[in-house]
Amino acid sequence: MPQKNRTAKGVLGGLLGLIGLSAVAGVLVTATVTPALAVAGAAGSQALDLFENLPSYLKPDAPMEPSTFYAIGHDGQPVQMATFFDQNRTQVNFDQVSPVVYDAILSSEDKGFYEHGGVNLGATAKALIDNVRGTSSRGASTISQQYVKNVLVQQCEQKVLPGDEDYSDKTAQCWLDATNAVGTDGIERKLQEMRYAIQIEKDYSKNEILLGYLNIASFGGTVYGIEAAANHYFSVPATDLTVAQAATLAGIVQNPNRYRIDRPEGSATDDAGNAVNSAEDGYSLTKVRRDYVINRMYADGKITEAQHAEAIESPITPVLTQPAQGCAAAQNNAYFCQYVKTLVLNDPAFGETLQERTKALQRDGLEIYTSLDLRIQDPAVAAMQSRVPPNLDSQYFGGTGVTVEPATGRILAMTQNTIFQETATDDQAYTSLVFASDTAHGGVPVGSAYKIFTLIDWLETGHSVNESINGRNQTMKMTASCTGSTWDFDTSDVGNFNGVSGYTGTPMRFTRDSLNSGYFAMASRLDICDINKVADRMGVTRGDGTPVTEGADANVPYNVLGSQYIAPLDMASAYATVANKGVYCAPKAIDRVVNQKGEELPVPETSCDQVISPEVAATAAYALQGVMDPGGTGDRANPFDGTPLIGKTGSHNEYGTMMIESSTKAATAVYIGRWKGDADIWGQWYNDNLLQDIRYEVARDMQTEADRVLGGGDEFPGPDRNLTKEVWVDLPNVLGQTVADATATLENAGFSVRVADPVDSDAAAGIVATQDPGAGQVSSGTTVTISPSNGQGATVPDVTGKKLAEAVEALKAAGFVSVTPHASCTGDDAKAVKSTSPAAGTATKKTTAVTVKCS
Repeated sequence: MPQKNRTAKGVLGGLLGLIGLSAVAGVLVTATVTPALAVAGAAGSQALDLFENLPSYLKPDAPMEPSTFYAIGHDGQPVQMATFFDQNRTQVNFDQVSPVVYDAILSSEDKGFYEHGGVNLGATAKALIDNVRGTSSRGASTISQQYVKNVLVQQCEQKVLPGDEDYSDKTAQCWLDATNAVGTDGIERKLQEMRYAIQIEKDYSKNEILLGYLNIASFGGTVYGIEAAANHYFSVPATDLTVAQAATLAGIVQNPNRYRIDRPEGSATDDAGNAVNSAEDGYSLTKVRRDYVINRMYADGKITEAQHAEAIESPITPVLTQPAQGCAAAQNNAYFCQYVKTLVLNDPAFGETLQERTKALQRDGLEIYTSLDLRIQDPAVAAMQSRVPPNLDSQYFGGTGVTVEPATGRILAMTQNTIFQETATDDQAYTSLVFASDTAHGGVPVGSAYKIFTLIDWLETGHSVNESINGRNQTMKMTASCTGSTWDFDTSDVGNFNGVSGYTGTPMRFTRDSLNSGYFAMASRLDICDINKVADRMGVTRGDGTPVTEGADANVPYNVLGSQYIAPLDMASAYATVANKGVYCAPKAIDRVVNQKGEELPVPETSCDQVISPEVAATAAYALQGVMDPGGTGDRANPFDGTPLIGKTGSHNEYGTMMIESSTKAATAVYIGRWKGDADIWGQWYNDNLLQDIRYEVARDMQTEADRVLGGGDEFPGPDRNLTKEVWVDLPNVLGQTVADATATLENAGFSVRVADPVDSDAAAGIVATQDPGAGQVSSGTTVTISPSNGQGATVPDVTGKKLAEAVEALKAAGFVSVTPHASCTGDDAKAVKSTSPAAGTATKKTTAVTVKCS
């Protein structure tokens, strides 16, 4: 940066430097030197020392260049998705610029470019003398000097980071400092520019300098470099510019913002404050400068008379292409783009501070190759857009879907129903929030999809998926050890889908049917804190990034049903973990990063870790496959294309629905519902679809394409034997209890109960007379049939060995009214009784005829 407040001695020193340079070059003619000597009054050797003490080496850095995001196209090759820039620039090679551009620049700016050594000494000396006399504010710079000037501007601007205080003023000052031609600083700047220009000529060829200048130069506004200028002003590449177009751009370079032609209302004002250089006046200022360039080209023999006439007569006719940057330009992929942009601005891989990361995004010309696969993404977008409008009812009805690769965590698709727009609006069709994963609105209610973590904890604590549990609505005790809390929780307060009361069953059935009361019964045998720790271990956080294990709404009974708001991306990754044999791969959106030199740079770190055992994962997958099988709650989302799938439904109250499904190669999570507020969606229709059912169709279509592109998936490993075994338990004896007490006893022990018709028994009416199977060891999950007494029966007593008369008396005393001796008893009342029919112990009606047989 130039020193300030230079003294008169400093001015003379600058002039002496000019004289010294002249002596060294040996080409400064007497007519040029004499005026400077008259002003400076010093010897050339002194000036040479001053000049030699100026910094001599300038290394041009890569100029600011847009960073670009790429997706994977339908042919498997990278496709540009979005760009980000402070300066819209596309660097090109020498043969990617039309020769007429070089002719126009050289004829108008530096006719002797290929002859001089970087400095036009005569013109520069005159500029310095005019500077001292105050008769001119401009200096005649060669292309080499102008290249140096632009490099110095870039280097200054690179030091001003986005977000710096007074950012605009600081960047403007960079230009002023590098172009100042007034007073002491102007002399020093010109001499330093010359010193660097001489060095640049030694290090680079003429063509390299000329191309470097055209790649770095400003063409007005945010347009930099000849390629971006050709595209912006005329919608053609630099190779296709005509003579008139090339001359126009060569003219714009001389005063970029004054001569720019993308402001039809005018780019400057006259002394009266009226707009000039507008479409209305034919861009008059630019045309004067353009025609000057054309005339210089003709005078130098670069164009023919006919070309000259045609170019001069042609009007200036811009064909503008506005430089599109930012995620809005990514259109259907805008929300994934925004997700990646957030990664770049927050990950230390791109810089230690936010300012450095912003600089990397907007200036460093990075090529960022993302994981988005348009073969899967485009059908996902179509599935969402055809079913969920951007704004259904102005009550925040939205939808999002995301597909990840279990083995890597790569995000293959991310779609949303709304239209991307960063500026706030009252129209809910527009938003920049990324529903699949954002911190601004805190995720979505995932509902019963969260049951996967209870299932995992159940298995990790050694329970079997074939263990019998009383899953009826009931009051049960639930515990959260990490908070020291216990609850007497009535599951009927939550209820089950379609109002069913529940049943005694197994986790296999509870999972297939998504039975709330069944899962609460499982959780009552576990610890809610441990359930949430499983979710935490499997990469799940709340949508705002806070742990699901912490906070006022964590570690409470409702967590079992997904009461916390979570990013769908996290839920997709959790199910992908089960599909990936228990290995959790953190979501990954960036595959490669390449800098301007073509060098690979580090990408944001992600990892794959074994967070649940393969045995638990395989058994969980075994249970979750039932959801996707015919009759399961998620079967409507199954493409039935032959790909093995696991899955889970989820709904939260009446305003949020979720569907998650996964093969071994792709996991898809879809949320349809309110993204703010809790207006009811149940029973409402859009395009012949019930709102609560849209999730199935969107998830099915997304998974179908993932299966097609990735080749389906492998069979899931078989479940662990110990985690699927039948559990033998003690069956209590309930004979003699009331039906109500017997039912409660059996259900509390984990059995299903069937009450049969009353039977004849000597027990009082309503008392359990029989149970099948009887008390003892039985398989967990056994259904026990109990039969109450009708109060009209009696039990045949055992009269074996008694004398006939005693036996008959005993039978009559038991209530039997018809007792008949068998023929074997005839003639001797003292005979001993051998048996009865019905046999002893038989419960039957009192009117039943009992036959007594003797020995």
